[in-house]
Amino acid sequence: MNICKKCKCEFKGNYCSNCGHPQVIERINGRYIVSEIGSVLNFQKGFFFTIKELLIRPGKNIKTFITEDRNRLVKPIMFILITSLIYSLVNSFFHLEDGFIDGASDALEDTKSVTLKILEWVQGHYGYANIIMAVFIGLWLKVFFRKNHYNFFEILILLCFVMGIGMLIYSIFGVIKGLTQSNVAEVGAMIAFIYTVYAIGQFFDKGKIESYLKSLVSYLLGMITFTFVAISVGLIFDLAK
Repeated sequence: MNICKKCKCEFKGNYCSNCGHPQVIERINGRYIVSEIGSVLNFQKGFFFTIKELLIRPGKNIKTFITEDRNRLVKPIMFILITSLIYSLVNSFFHLEDGFIDGASDALEDTKSVTLKILEWVQGHYGYANIIMAVFIGLWLKVFFRKNHYNFFEILILLCFVMGIGMLIYSIFGVIKGLTQSNVAEVGAMIAFIYTVYAIGQFFDKGKIESYLKSLVSYLLGMITFTFVAISVGLIFDLAK
């Protein structure tokens, strides 16, 4: 008889009959690393499969994830972290936000300004700032869809998926802009914005125009609120200095 190292139950064979834990765990080697990467990127239940499903039927697939099956798609936190990393890498290679930073620097003229530093961080790490922005957008969605039965944390799951796809769209157009020196990044930003509003509206009630209008207003108010809070925090520190 073997003793399970996980649940401490006795069992015969290679796997615990109680929890399924293997008696001998495979050593971590090159094959294991390749297997783990493949499990994340595979088309059946991995990263690319999640992208495909969110592009085709965003509302339905996210509803299914929340209420029925949470193993079909990549975990939402993992998804937005990966997409944020992709966006950050594209931004670091092609400097998508340099124009904004230069304009902010000229406007504030004080390189020691906390407000400027915050704006620089937001633009330089927009992928991760998007995660914070999702909290503000989620609050407005909860206000406008207060009669809906989804709670705030379920709405955050929705935003992790939707905003993750938005960042991928913007990243693709950012790469095209960097390689061709054309002004397609703005087109990508518009497509990402339209997709986000569409996906959120479809999630709540795809049959009503009101749902898409509420999504649009909530998204815009969330961005405005996030920007206002970021600038206010910087100004408070600047005034204190």
